[in-house]
Amino acid sequence: MINFRLDGKNALITGASYGIGFAIAQAMADAGATIIFNDINQELVDKGLAAYKEAGIKAHGYVCDVTDETAVGEMIHKINQEVGHIHILVNNAGIIKRIPMVEMTADQFRQVIDIDLNGPFIMAKAVIPAMIQQGGGKIINICSMMSELGRETVSAYAAAKGGLKMLTKNIASEYGQYNIQCNGIGPGYIATPQTAPLREKQPDGSRHPFDQFIIAKTPANRWGNAEDLGGPAVFLASPASDFVNGHILYVDGGILAYIGKQP
Repeated sequence: MINFRLDGKNALITGASYGIGFAIAQAMADAGATIIFNDINQELVDKGLAAYKEAGIKAHGYVCDVTDETAVGEMIHKINQEVGHIHILVNNAGIIKRIPMVEMTADQFRQVIDIDLNGPFIMAKAVIPAMIQQGGGKIINICSMMSELGRETVSAYAAAKGGLKMLTKNIASEYGQYNIQCNGIGPGYIATPQTAPLREKQPDGSRHPFDQFIIAKTPANRWGNAEDLGGPAVFLASPASDFVNGHILYVDGGILAYIGKQP
């Protein structure tokens, strides 16, 4: 029987106080996992803890900057002491800066690369030794359609996510022999509070231009919901995916398969 359950597993989801990370954590909790998450400051961690409590989930929250290698090591040690070994790591924490490339400073570019690419490297590096000792583990990197495509104003984000796709493949290549599976999820356009203004009806009742653009490019004819990522995440975290390694699962409603409507 295929086993999609996560009972007895500790899952660490970075940046999971809200949004996509929170939805993935909910799905993993429903499958039986113990949820651990971090965020950049205490305010966000407290907000996350309250949201998990309201959802009926007992979660363990930690303040940690994923780009700080020392802080990450300290957090992992604390989690091992207070909760137990990490069986599942989801590298979800990330940022995007929508700035035309020639207007973006090198420091702004580096900040996106640091959080979206160096962060997952630091987190994975911190958990892999214990995963080897315990006989295996699961690492899921939240990539993006920008791992495959370019678009105006997202040069740093696309560069980081393209790098994260290849880091995913390399972790699978280097540590698959230890029963560690490292895969990625590439979300499409997801309806979140942050994207709500882009989906508001215009005064004349028409769709927002960006909303029209996304719907026209998506065979599913809708935006994704954060919950759409839960099933794929549970699959990649569970024994059902034990022979899936180095794969990027695009959850995009078909955008990457579609050339678009004829004008």
